[in-house]
Amino acid sequence: MKVTEITAAEFQAMMRVAAHRLTKNAEFVNSLNVFPVPDGDTGTNMSLTFQSGAKAVNENNAQSVGELSKSLAKGLLMGARGNSGVISSQIFRGFSKSMAEKETLDAQDLADAFTNGVQTAYKAVMKPVEGTILTVAREGAKAGAKVAGQTDDIGAVIEAVVEGSKKALLKTPELLPVLKEVGVVDSGGQGLVFIYEGFLEGLTGQAPAKDLYTPDEAEMDEMVNANHHQTAQMGTEDIENGYCTEIMVALGDGTTVDREFDYDEFRNHLNGVGDSLLVVADEEVVKVHVHTEHPGTVMAYGQHFGSLVKIKVDNMRLQHDTIVENDQQAAAPVQAEPVENGIIAIAAGDGIAELFKSLGATYILSGGQTMNPSTQDILDAIKAANAKQVILLPNNKNIFLAAEQAAEVADIPVAIVQSRTIAQGMTALLSFDPSAELAANQEAMTEALDTVISGQVTQSIRDTTLDGLEIKKDDYMGIIDGKIKVSTAERLTAAIEMVQTMLDEDSEIVTIIIGEDGDATEAEQISDAIMAQDPELEVEVHEGNQPVYPYLISVE
Repeated sequence: MKVTEITAAEFQAMMRVAAHRLTKNAEFVNSLNVFPVPDGDTGTNMSLTFQSGAKAVNENNAQSVGELSKSLAKGLLMGARGNSGVISSQIFRGFSKSMAEKETLDAQDLADAFTNGVQTAYKAVMKPVEGTILTVAREGAKAGAKVAGQTDDIGAVIEAVVEGSKKALLKTPELLPVLKEVGVVDSGGQGLVFIYEGFLEGLTGQAPAKDLYTPDEAEMDEMVNANHHQTAQMGTEDIENGYCTEIMVALGDGTTVDREFDYDEFRNHLNGVGDSLLVVADEEVVKVHVHTEHPGTVMAYGQHFGSLVKIKVDNMRLQHDTIVENDQQAAAPVQAEPVENGIIAIAAGDGIAELFKSLGATYILSGGQTMNPSTQDILDAIKAANAKQVILLPNNKNIFLAAEQAAEVADIPVAIVQSRTIAQGMTALLSFDPSAELAANQEAMTEALDTVISGQVTQSIRDTTLDGLEIKKDDYMGIIDGKIKVSTAERLTAAIEMVQTMLDEDSEIVTIIIGEDGDATEAEQISDAIMAQDPELEVEVHEGNQPVYPYLISVE
């Protein structure tokens, strides 16, 4: 099917399908993690990021692609989590900016948007690495630009983008040796390919209509609530379609049926009777939500396809004042005077949270490996810290970019201390001086990061060979400062061998933090082995309750 123009409705469909396709394949993208540890979350992060952007587009009733693109960029920015999510948000920030003033898009407009997305993302990453999502985005855009110079068929342009990005994805192991060693393609690049495939499906309808356009009941309820919240922000006189109308039709049932149900035709017809339209359908039932001035028309149309098993009509003009009043009552109470300094630590596990608080952290944002907080989550934490200025400890390198985005748009000064591990974050806190300037504290706390060695014990999820070390599925691995140094069948052995590798003649303090899958008796055995190697060492054992890692062990 040849398409020469993308309208607002088609743009929404493209975003919706892309989010759906990426979500369906998130676990596959996760499985491409280079490290064989149970914490690969590239697919999860990209999926949640793009869902945020697609939701923002879906909630916008604007009729121009440019206005929708602004919502996409904002939704992606606020929802971005993990390095992969942040980089993809930057790709589509440039993509959206290119079309910000467009009512509709032609083939050249779309090709230019892909190109601008690549340029924006490369500028946003301080040290771009080839063989990653950036390479995949660049080659896809290049292929799209070439075809746009030859045809006005937008479908052909997106097909070229998909094929160009796929070819680049297959070459990523040649550009990044670690990918070749493990035998995988780049996970972020694979996620981007799924997004581009979703664009193509959403525009041309190559996939079944249900797969393309139908959210489930929970998603529909969420979208309905968002639409109603939007209405609450309007004045009563601004409500053009005053009746919130919902019907459920049992397809093929009853005496009024005179037409075969076709999802696209059904939805397109109802597009003309109101706004805030949502349609969910399966083989037996179609559920409709729409704001209209003519609810009877919606009901009558539904009866062409089956019997009405649910009808609900609300006069939104009458409800408006009540909704506004309720929103105002739910507003947050006035906060107390802000403190001078806030210190936010990002960590998972109740025990670890208490350890950070005991060291001076004023706010704990729950998160870490497998649960990277979004830009919006971090902004909310900055606000909740109720401080004039904030120091942020990410404690995970995959949170750095989201933290930087949050710091850029925060209303108060935010300094990021790039702690990569829980141990680094705790060590950095010891260098905080409440009487020092923000920049001085950031410098001192950053310098402290290198005074601690961080170890993590976890279990392998697959057979692989990495840095010459043979790793078998279900082996316990000892990871020291981000590199797998030990792999063995016994967890106790892995922990002891790891910490023995970490120790040297300058070591003074060893801290063992027990995770939710760890064992206090086993931790004591690890402690005894450490003391047997050097009786002068001081060993501390704490309950951390962290996921993924049965033991976090640090040496100072």
